[in-house]
Amino acid sequence: QIQLLESGGGLVQTGDSLRLSCAASGGTLRLYAWGWFRQAPGKERGFVAAISWTGSATYNLDSVKGRFTVSRDNAKNTVYLQMNSLKPEDTGVYYCAAAISTERVQIGSCEYWGQGTQVTVSS
Repeated sequence: QIQLLESGGGLVQTGDSLRLSCAASGGTLRLYAWGWFRQAPGKERGFVAAISWTGSATYNLDSVKGRFTVSRDNAKNTVYLQMNSLKPEDTGVYYCAAAISTERVQIGSCEYWGQGTQVTVSS
């Protein structure tokens, strides 16, 4: 059974950087699109970024464009989220997910989900 495991979260200060990783085990997701979502305290989980199976297309939430970059390493079955210039409003639990296409990287359409990693940005 395929499982996703996120890592790299933590407590940082405004302006710092973090790189989140999400590794798949139990099978390959090489042909899947991947996505990152986040859930801030008291809010619903929302979309952050997605990357196609070829790695050639990324879609970033407007509020993170220019600061966050999603990438993948198919050989390692891993997707990354590089987060720069972090702000307190970026605080939340970050989840990775996989879907059969980029268009299906949505809350209700992803087939696989990780357990989440906490990111806290202090002001």
